[in-house]
Amino acid sequence: MSEAPTLLIGGSNAGLCVLDARMSNRHGLIAGATGTGKTVTLQNLAEGFSRIGVPVFLADVKGDLSGLAAAGGSHPKIDARLKQLQLSEFQFRPVPTVFWDLYGVNGHNIRTTISDMGPLLLTSLLDLNDTQSGILYSCFKIADANGLLLLDLKDLQAMLKWMAANAKDLKAEYGNISAASVGAIQRKLLMLEEQGAEQFFNEPVVMLDDLMKTDFSGHGVVNVLDASKVIHQAPRLYACFLLWLLAELFEHLPEVGDADRPKLVLFFDEAHLIFDDAPDALLDKVEQVVRLVRSKGVGVYFISQSPLDIPEAVLGQLGMKIQHALRAFTPKDKKAVKAAAASFRQNPDIDTGRLITELGVGEALVSVLDAEGRPTPVEHVYIKPPESRIGPLTDDERNEHISRSPYKGRYDVVVDRESAYEILKHKAEQQAQASASVATQSARAKTSTRRRTRQTPVEAMITSTARSIGSQIGRQIVRGIMGSLFGRRR
Repeated sequence: MSEAPTLLIGGSNAGLCVLDARMSNRHGLIAGATGTGKTVTLQNLAEGFSRIGVPVFLADVKGDLSGLAAAGGSHPKIDARLKQLQLSEFQFRPVPTVFWDLYGVNGHNIRTTISDMGPLLLTSLLDLNDTQSGILYSCFKIADANGLLLLDLKDLQAMLKWMAANAKDLKAEYGNISAASVGAIQRKLLMLEEQGAEQFFNEPVVMLDDLMKTDFSGHGVVNVLDASKVIHQAPRLYACFLLWLLAELFEHLPEVGDADRPKLVLFFDEAHLIFDDAPDALLDKVEQVVRLVRSKGVGVYFISQSPLDIPEAVLGQLGMKIQHALRAFTPKDKKAVKAAAASFRQNPDIDTGRLITELGVGEALVSVLDAEGRPTPVEHVYIKPPESRIGPLTDDERNEHISRSPYKGRYDVVVDRESAYEILKHKAEQQAQASASVATQSARAKTSTRRRTRQTPVEAMITSTARSIGSQIGRQIVRGIMGSLFGRRR
């Protein structure tokens, strides 16, 4: 059996610190305060996976990671770290990179449909209460029962409008569908649309295979999602997209068993957004998927400021932990430091709790899984510099890179095929035409009747006299009734 590849993280007093690729589908955590080196560590690991032929998908929330597509350069701090670690084989070089963007500005459009996102994630995305969530679930069930595709936001709006108009007929099977609750969901969809989500919910949907490519040299392609805009405009959309991607991989990839390296590695930056205010049902689903997706050969790495940002049930599944410096200025900070120190397998030579607050930029406390899957004792590690550029590409460099992408033109044009909106609109038009036709036929029938009953002058006189007599009697009856009601007499 050939020896499994390893990824170099950095060096410590005990020697070089490496990650066994066989254990890298056991997930991991990169944590630390702002400005302590998390992004560089992420970049370093992404490079390492690419070099051993593992495709990577990462979220770039600051816009710094586009530099993966360009070779790095000499710098006094980089040179000093290379000398310290004695990395003789180090060379500045890029990695194969493809750029993506939920808004299609700084990369290829990356899309999914409303149906693929599903009611559970949409409930979280729209922050719906239990009543509204129930209506949304009913919306999906009705659409499925009637063969109506929910592809984009206007499909979902059309279905909700139809449900409100037919609430009486639907009540027996789907319960009460109040106009107020439907209206609340529709308003939240409009807010989501204003945040640019209509560009994300559409077709063509990104093919998972396109996120799992290697280049002609056998290096894994690094897929960089530009999330710098969506993280500020629609953070819930960002979080739900990442969870959708994780769920899609879990659902569609085959089991791989124990392999010498993953099939794909995901890096989720600003991971706290995934878990903040998420409903319990969604948190349970995330925990389940994270636990099981490793059998599909997928490694998931969360990047956040503190281990406390990750639910305990998920944190316990993360095999590799890289902890950059934390600051202990407030009681909450001290609690985070204590939690971070407690998450490591202790090393008798290191005061973990104290050292966390004293780490310099580019230093970290690291624990990985050994060949038997056991956490190694924590080590004080100096992180290796990346071989690619630290910092972003220029706009011209990025645009030039996108223009040479193998996916150019594949995802750029929206495909708007017939779905719920078009079908319901067509039905409404048919009903309107049918109603207009019935009204026209009724009017013609009345006209024909008047023509058939035209009276002679004598008949008209008799009828007029009878009508006059009847009207006088009628007025007397009405006055009598009204007089009785108000207690008056004639």
